Amino acid sequence: MNAPHSLSTPSLTETLVALIRAKTVTQSDLDAAALFTLDAVANSLAGRNSGPGKVLFDWWRSSSNAAPDPGREAFLMAALCHILETDDLHRESVVHPGCVVIPAVWSLAKNRNTGGRQVLIAILQGFEAATRVGMAVGPEHYRIWHNTATCGPFGSAMAAASLLDLDDTQAVHALGNAGSQSSGLWEFLETGAMTKHLHAGHAAEAGIRSAELAAYGFTGPPKILEGEKGFFRAACPDADPEAVIHEPDAPWQLTRTSIKPWPSCRHTHPAIDAAEELRTRLVADGKDPANIREVEVATYRAALDVCNRPRAATDYEAKFSLQHTVAAALLFPEVNFEAFGPEARERCADLALRVKVEVADPWASAYPRSWGGHVRVRMADGDETEAERTNAKGDPEAPLDRNEMIGKADMLLRHGGISAPQTIIDGILGLASGEPLPRIDLA
Repeated sequence: MNAPHSLSTPSLTETLVALIRAKTVTQSDLDAAALFTLDAVANSLAGRNSGPGKVLFDWWRSSSNAAPDPGREAFLMAALCHILETDDLHRESVVHPGCVVIPAVWSLAKNRNTGGRQVLIAILQGFEAATRVGMAVGPEHYRIWHNTATCGPFGSAMAAASLLDLDDTQAVHALGNAGSQSSGLWEFLETGAMTKHLHAGHAAEAGIRSAELAAYGFTGPPKILEGEKGFFRAACPDADPEAVIHEPDAPWQLTRTSIKPWPSCRHTHPAIDAAEELRTRLVADGKDPANIREVEVATYRAALDVCNRPRAATDYEAKFSLQHTVAAALLFPEVNFEAFGPEARERCADLALRVKVEVADPWASAYPRSWGGHVRVRMADGDETEAERTNAKGDPEAPLDRNEMIGKADMLLRHGGISAPQTIIDGILGLASGEPLPRIDLA
């Protein structure tokens, strides 16, 4: 039997909680958190207008949800947020923190008369916990496990601990029990099942439930990360445990998180970005992209592991296809929701089969610090043109500006059936000035 936990040797979780709670919050951090909150809420509302969203609402309207608690509400909001593949992504951890953390905070705060600053601080802390754990799991974990599902519960628990005003010991219990519920496998990609949305929902709900229980004295394992029967030992063969607490004075990880400009897996975005430049160049030179003979894409291993899919039979498969997304970026003026529908897939199918993908440096060795790629196009007349990206549009090095993020939110909200989005936009951005949480009806 393991020796009792010693107070003289803080666990990684104890150190992580103390590190996060010691970080300074500036007005700039609050402004950034408000924009990320807007992005996540807009994604949740837009997710209602989808096949999986309709299934979720059929479940939601059943008698079992007549009086939902915050955990179940967070489940719904998080699952909806992760449907359209337009939610945020933290590169170094390969975690989508917003779709887990923000629904957890929103669902807890909506009936608690919580001020905007407290809401955004909880979001900053939740992003920090999820991504710091994610940066430590190692690349082998991601080959089988979905990091958002496995690391997300730490983020929602940390955020909930902030809103529920848990002390450090209670917060450690919350993270310990949330981490014990870490789960989520990539097998759903084989059939395009809806499981990925379930991952986000479960991660949000698990964190809330663990924090709520901790408030009543329910204990959790303080060494859930590094323990002999903990998360790293169980699921992370090349984990780097010290990465959890590395560079404690670094900027908030929320400010290191990317925003998606295109509705597809983030691994496809460097190639989309480069391909859009090539299309612009071809059109400017009077060349028809329809006359492209073949395309070569060089990128990093994880992109091929998740998105090497020459034939896409559904919208969802197309969003996880380097071949389709590059073909769409070359053939269409804009890669939007319509670029993944049946007509678009039919139009792109022939070129997609002529898109060759490979793993190559410098992109492979730079991952996950940067997600880049190179695209070369050969025309029917033999001419070649190429473009590359070290970082894709939406990354911290090439960010969407405030107006672009508001424009994206406006588009998503209208897609979700909100005819006058400005009230929601203003209400969420007002959180950074201390305004209360605006009322939004998800169902």
